[in-house]
Amino acid sequence: MLKKVNKNKKRQKRHLRARNKIQGTPERPRLNVYRSLNHIYAQIIDDINGNTLASASTLDNKIKESVESTGNKEAARKVGEAVAKKAVEKGIETVIFDRGGYIYHGRVKELAEGARDGGLNF
Repeated sequence: MLKKVNKNKKRQKRHLRARNKIQGTPERPRLNVYRSLNHIYAQIIDDINGNTLASASTLDNKIKESVESTGNKEAARKVGEAVAKKAVEKGIETVIFDRGGYIYHGRVKELAEGARDGGLNF
């Protein structure tokens, strides 16, 4: 009998492996990505102090109203640009990208490119 593989459990294991090496500092915080079927979320986190410095998602009214669907690449790029804008306003220009165990492809890649276009370096 074959054992059923849970994709999310495998992603969480990949994320934990990466998080053992990645840590956000006040000088270089971590840009974290979480993706669901319908939405995408991004946070800039200082792990040492335990603070979320900036965040954006497709649940934000401004982004939700400007896109047709919240679960596509266009929406992900807008989230990346929005979180980058909030970070630059707070004086954050360099971050560490934490893709959350997701493959760097599709919506995760678009969010990263949107954040780069918005002024973040990683």
